[in-house]
Amino acid sequence: MTASVLTFGCRLNAHESDGMAHHARGQTDTIIVNTCAVTTTAERQARQAIRRAHRENPDAKIVVTGCASDIAPDRWAELPGVVRVVPNEDKLRPAIWGDNGAGLPPSRHARALLQVQQGCDHRCTFCIIPYGRGDSRSTPMEDAIARAEALVEAGHQEIVLTGVDIASWQGTEGKGLGTLCRELLRRVEGVRRLRLSSIDPVLLDVETGDADLWWLLENEPRLMPHLHLSLQAGSDLILKRMKRRHDTAGVAATLRRVRSMRPETGVGADLIAGFPTETEALFEETRAFIEEQQIPFLHVFPYSERPGTPAARMPAVPNAERQQRAARLRDVGERNRDSFLKRLIGTEFDILAETPDRGHSPEFATIRLVGDAPAPVRGSFVPVRATGLENGTLLAEIRS
Repeated sequence: MTASVLTFGCRLNAHESDGMAHHARGQTDTIIVNTCAVTTTAERQARQAIRRAHRENPDAKIVVTGCASDIAPDRWAELPGVVRVVPNEDKLRPAIWGDNGAGLPPSRHARALLQVQQGCDHRCTFCIIPYGRGDSRSTPMEDAIARAEALVEAGHQEIVLTGVDIASWQGTEGKGLGTLCRELLRRVEGVRRLRLSSIDPVLLDVETGDADLWWLLENEPRLMPHLHLSLQAGSDLILKRMKRRHDTAGVAATLRRVRSMRPETGVGADLIAGFPTETEALFEETRAFIEEQQIPFLHVFPYSERPGTPAARMPAVPNAERQQRAARLRDVGERNRDSFLKRLIGTEFDILAETPDRGHSPEFATIRLVGDAPAPVRGSFVPVRATGLENGTLLAEIRS
């Protein structure tokens, strides 16, 4: 058995797992577990995976890395079969895995992930990630562009910029993320589509936000009409207690401006249900905000205590109530999603083929191909026409 990687958590972890798999390709009987610390569920799943891997492969060497193990390395080192815990800051160093090469391999995903930032300078009261990732560091522009060029040369036409807090990316002379996007699209012509992973809403504040990014949203068709906001709540009091930097009025203004420029924009949001001190009335503010703003693509998480964070010391909402509120938010999201997707029926667009019958629209709607046309080549762009909706997925036929 050669090295294999088990990944938990975010797109950034998935991207880093690609690198570790490449650098450890010469290792035998090795299982790398890339952990996540965002929720207790993610940690529990990683621990279960380690125990299962040891039972099924008792001779395998298990190496643990990632945010969870970085915060409490001794606890993870005690698990059965674990021979080493690799710090987050070391896990992409080729020599750690016995590789004499340098750099990262091309992405194994149809949509290539390009890391442009690491760490976070903010200390939201619920979040443990800065303790596992450290302070914010930006990939230099020239390095990011060189990496994009390498991805294009490897056959990728769609790139997703990712990081812990990409909104904090900074270049020389105070240049922000929008400048990086403009330069990347200008200099790397082979990038047919550029997407942003989850962003802090302050990046697009209508008064103080990134002017270059606003320009791209209005004028650059290669920047996809898709925004995923790290919203977390739709209640201003809860946002303050979370120590977030945005408020609901600012987010609403941002969405109005975005939709006036590109009405088809698909909007996503991360939400936490049952944050400490959240009453039924405060929860209702979030539910109503999501409904009013018609946000179609929700990632909803019941609040999960992270030891050592300020929120963990606040009055807690019963776990059953957190789960119930999360389900209610998901119901709103499903209605918003279906309403949004129905508007796409009958329209024509290109999708990036990620499997023989699956892909995503420019707005990041999930597409399932139907009809008798031959299956497309993975990673290619396919012209389609949306024909229907089934279980939250758009059905589409390939256009000749």
